[in-house]
Amino acid sequence: MKAIKIAPSVLAADFARLGDQVKEAEAGGADMLHVDVMDGHFVPPVNLGLLIVEAINRTTKLFLDVHLMVERPDHLLRPFVESGADSVTVHYEATDHIHRLVYDIRKLGARAGAGINPGTPASMLDELLEDIDLALVMTVNPGWGGQPFIESCLSKVKRIRSRAAETNPSLDIEVDGGVNGSNIPSCVAAGANVLVAGMSVFGADGSIGAAISGLRSAASGGSR
Repeated sequence: MKAIKIAPSVLAADFARLGDQVKEAEAGGADMLHVDVMDGHFVPPVNLGLLIVEAINRTTKLFLDVHLMVERPDHLLRPFVESGADSVTVHYEATDHIHRLVYDIRKLGARAGAGINPGTPASMLDELLEDIDLALVMTVNPGWGGQPFIESCLSKVKRIRSRAAETNPSLDIEVDGGVNGSNIPSCVAAGANVLVAGMSVFGADGSIGAAISGLRSAASGGSR
């Protein structure tokens, strides 16, 4: 079983207190930070950009997992890596040349991820599994935080984990969207090891650190 990684999503943070909350997440045991970038085209909202990634990178030593939910991500790879992204994930649906983008991300020195939306079959990643570091399975339709978790997406996690066992056993599989303490055991049992959590960390009652600890405890139940 791969090590579980808790990745708080800064999309759900209080941007008036972003620096403080990032530091709280780091002190509270987060393994990485998930940073969503949206362009208003691939998904309706427009949000975090290079300046936010640069600011977060100056604030923390945590691994920065940048998720590009943008059309034509080709021209954004270098700027985000140079701004501090340790990993860059692009969507299968956003480009006709995802294999080339994966190659370009790795050439820039970052880890490369490929993501799929709820309506995209897991088989679309089959030809990429040997070449990526991370497979991202969206468990909500991308664009907004706070949506309900789509349980049926876990069958895709299972398929990817099974296929990767032959070709890339070190592959990280990330679930993103609606992840909380109730569904984390199912995510882990399906084969996910990177758990993106937004509102269940930054919107939880109590401290950010307590929320992260609670999610890690829930994950241990799914790994038995």
